[in-house]
Amino acid sequence: MSTDDRVRLARIALGCLVEPGRKDVFELVTVDGPEAALDRLCAGDAAASEAVRSRLAGADPWELARRHLATTERVGARLLTPEDDEWPGARLADLARISRPTVSGGTAVDRDTFPPQCLWVRGALPLAATVARSVAIVGARASTPYGDHVAAELSYGLARKGYAVVSGGAFGIDAAAHRGALAAGGPTIAVLACGVDRAYPMGHAGLLEQISEAGLVLSEWPPGSEPLRFRFLIRNRVIAALTQGTVMVEAAARSGSRQTLHRALQLGRAAMAVPGQVTSAASVGCHEELRKPEVLPVANVAHVLEEVGRIGADLAPPVLGPERPEDQLDEVEHRLMDAVPAHRPMLCGDIARIAGIPVRVALAKLPALVTKGLLEERGGAYRLPAQRADRR
Repeated sequence: MSTDDRVRLARIALGCLVEPGRKDVFELVTVDGPEAALDRLCAGDAAASEAVRSRLAGADPWELARRHLATTERVGARLLTPEDDEWPGARLADLARISRPTVSGGTAVDRDTFPPQCLWVRGALPLAATVARSVAIVGARASTPYGDHVAAELSYGLARKGYAVVSGGAFGIDAAAHRGALAAGGPTIAVLACGVDRAYPMGHAGLLEQISEAGLVLSEWPPGSEPLRFRFLIRNRVIAALTQGTVMVEAAARSGSRQTLHRALQLGRAAMAVPGQVTSAASVGCHEELRKPEVLPVANVAHVLEEVGRIGADLAPPVLGPERPEDQLDEVEHRLMDAVPAHRPMLCGDIARIAGIPVRVALAKLPALVTKGLLEERGGAYRLPAQRADRR
């Protein structure tokens, strides 16, 4: 067996025997390499050894890795490790920077944020190239029609602009995001908290199959792994790390998507949220996050592109109302228009007096306003046209 094969098998074993992101395991691999780190863990010479022995149950870790590799091929998936060309190393390496010590009030999820040892993938697209231009769209499972519409519109527009849409494959906003990208014919990536061969939720079996055909389905856990509750929190860091920014579309106060947004902030990625109705419980989380100056409100694709696109090039155009004839008037003309009564004619001298404009200036300006259709003139007196008078 070549050294490369042994490194690959060692990473598979590590990915199966310990939960992803563990700080101690990552540091052990960094210092000793994957093979030696696996040997030390199996020999009881590391903090995670007890958990490893419990999962190993006396089996040979190398044989376990071979079985998982065979299972991976059998379910139509493939395995990626940091040694592969399509491994998004620059993006995932940032995860090592956001670990927080548990002694300062953090939890194990806050501490164990390190890059995965390997990834299981379904789909033919190269991972690193696909996430090079990508945005995460996350949010509530119990979404409203408003949230579904916004998520789908954002995803459709981003996909049309050449961005991959990354989400978690769940009900609600995740599903709307994936479907929006698929409708645009663009790539989308579902990052799961279970094996890539598991349809979770079951109702998304067809959707996940579509995603694997047009994009990618990936996971840090081997095929057959259960979608345990704590794994969703572990998974969220990968969604944030793979992408250039995260957009949260609807989130309740305790939504897990808020954690994904927090990870994006910690990683220095763009963190965005879509405002909703202030009376909607489904948008409470978005509004709380938007109170932070570093979280940006977005309402359309142009807003998102301004944050993740090319500096100075992908700027959102200003929102302007329809152009009106009054927009071309100078300050004196505006003052004359304001001085004309709504429902009765007035002589030039009276209009000039009310506007505070010299009569000679008014005599020069008022006929021009008539020509533009903004005033009517009868017998030397001026009035607003009926349709304008009714709008006052």
